[in-house]
Amino acid sequence: MKKFVLLVTLSLCATFTYSQKKKPAKKSSANVIAMADNLSATLTPGKDQYVFEFVTDAKDSLFSRKINVSGNSKSPETKNNNIPTACKITPFSAKGTKLYTVSWTTTNHTEITDKVEDKMQIYTEVWNAATKKQLVANVQTASKIKEILWLDKLKNASQTSEKLRKEGSLFTVTPDGDIILTGKSQETKMSYNPNADKFETVKTTATASTKPAKKK
Repeated sequence: MKKFVLLVTLSLCATFTYSQKKKPAKKSSANVIAMADNLSATLTPGKDQYVFEFVTDAKDSLFSRKINVSGNSKSPETKNNNIPTACKITPFSAKGTKLYTVSWTTTNHTEITDKVEDKMQIYTEVWNAATKKQLVANVQTASKIKEILWLDKLKNASQTSEKLRKEGSLFTVTPDGDIILTGKSQETKMSYNPNADKFETVKTTATASTKPAKKK
């Protein structure tokens, strides 16, 4: 009897001791896809969506965005919709203030009847990490479209059309910390105002393709 009581007591003590141990922390499933200084961009997979974050080492979030990717699994005609790739964080100085560009690319493949479209989008944002403020946001898009055009109502004859469509502006940071946005019709130069903590347009000019030809 004494042995039985002793075994029960030891068993209870072991159970109590085990319960006092801290449970191991769950490992974060976030994947770091870019880093610079104390900043990082992470991508966390979830059910039918990803969470894309831009954070400091103190875990202060500059942005957190949910990316719906349900089309990848439920619609076989679409692939890689919205998932950030080629992410890069680049520090630069503007008027003595340290700023950062965070850029990433998304590719989308859409295939429907008689039409296939491959779209690539390059996102670029400028952030002041100290004030947690987004200063500039830019999207540049290039779409390659292949389409079957039917020449008669009965669809007996057809021809294939291929075209490349570009939208948005090319984003460039100058050595002085200014920003140049170059589009089809115009080029815009923006300069940082440290007192207002924002970029302001200082010059807009027509691009060469839209300038009127000089008379001979």
